[in-house]
Amino acid sequence: QVQLVESGGGLVQAGGSLRLSCAASGLTFSRYAMGWFRQAPGKEREFVAGVSRSGGNTYYADSVKGRFTISREDAKNTVYLQMRSLTPEDTAKYYCAAHLLGAGGSTSLRSYEYRGQGTQVTVSS
Repeated sequence: QVQLVESGGGLVQAGGSLRLSCAASGLTFSRYAMGWFRQAPGKEREFVAGVSRSGGNTYYADSVKGRFTISREDAKNTVYLQMRSLTPEDTAKYYCAAHLLGAGGSTSLRSYEYRGQGTQVTVSS
């Protein structure tokens, strides 16, 4: 049974940082490109960042470019999202997702076979 479990969310002040983690189990992690998505109340779900299977290619939404960094550690079956310079507009539930044999840049969650339950990030002004 495949599981993706996110952690690391919480409440942070504007300008602060958080690092999200997503631990995967039940799959061959190296075969999956990984992505982070987020959804704020009343808004559409949006792509945040993606990483290729090798980790050599990363992709970001314009809104987070330069502030967020996605990385993966295959030895731990984990993908990370380091978030810096957070603003209230980053407040959302963040989900990780796994895309079998993907290149890492897919911005549609429909391309991903699995996703986690999410972790809440709240940025106060």
